[in-house]
Amino acid sequence: MKILTVVIPCYNSEAYMKKAIDHAVMGGEDVEVLIIDDGSIDGTYNIALEYEKRFQGIVRAIHQENKGHGGAVNTGISEAKGIYLKVCDSDDYLDYDSYMKVLDALREVISGPKTLDAMICNYVYDKAGAKKKRIMRYVGSFPEDRIFTWDEVEKPLNAHRYVLMHSLIYRTNLLRESGLVLPEHTFYVDNLVAFVPFMYVKTMYYLNVPLYRYFIGREDQSVNEQIMIGRIDQQIRVTKLMIDAYKPNKIRHRNQGDFVTHYLSIIMTVSTILLLRMNTEESLAMKKDLWEYLRKKDLILYLRIKRSLVGRLVNMPGRAGREMAVKGYKILQKFYGFN
Repeated sequence: MKILTVVIPCYNSEAYMKKAIDHAVMGGEDVEVLIIDDGSIDGTYNIALEYEKRFQGIVRAIHQENKGHGGAVNTGISEAKGIYLKVCDSDDYLDYDSYMKVLDALREVISGPKTLDAMICNYVYDKAGAKKKRIMRYVGSFPEDRIFTWDEVEKPLNAHRYVLMHSLIYRTNLLRESGLVLPEHTFYVDNLVAFVPFMYVKTMYYLNVPLYRYFIGREDQSVNEQIMIGRIDQQIRVTKLMIDAYKPNKIRHRNQGDFVTHYLSIIMTVSTILLLRMNTEESLAMKKDLWEYLRKKDLILYLRIKRSLVGRLVNMPGRAGREMAVKGYKILQKFYGFN
């Protein structure tokens, strides 16, 4: 059995996918690399087959009809043979030194008596043209270099720190047990990957290394702000699916509840800011509908998020309040380097 499955969803990725694969296969025989060709019409699948031939027993090339990023991740979870699973987008890559440390840590965990549900690592905003790359770290919030539980979480995450899919390695069976099935033909489903399984996570391990290099800079990239605005319906759909997935009966510890509430508040903020940026009657009506959706689904959760710092920021009344919220977002965007 493989220690780790690295799932690389690809769609028309021939121009840049090799770097992601080259880094993933450096894990050697302990790693399984699944290249999921999601109905590409370029040379993506041929490249995947070349790697499968070169790295037999490590790389598997899987072709499927186009289902979108979520459909490709679903296939990866279904097909994975590794004890743990990591998703790596085809335009990103795993830092070699960090990768080796992660595999060493997972080997130690597997040989020990405790079960690990999720490993958390740092990720780097590898923004094109930026001289200084912003690293998202979790020092001070999580114990380092050991398995810990929710009651050992040292400090809650603040508004500018959040655990993305890029931070995470999950136990494969936990993903399956959580019932995670991502919607097909929908962008921004990585937020569901970072949210839904945490209703089931009991044990974690924080390794303070910059494992994931998150590339930002292609004009056609889904996290480009103008493209996100153009796909606002999909952003809202994913946000509502996160609200639907919230299961308070599964949450056994206050810190766990704080963690998932914090992440949902971040996504509510992003969705709201995009709608405010559009600044049309329709978008403002969509904003009202989104918050009303949350209120109807879970009044307590709604009040927690709306009364939070970011919740108050994006819900300031009137035109002046909306303008202030957008300005505040722009300041944070410039300082922390996210799109």
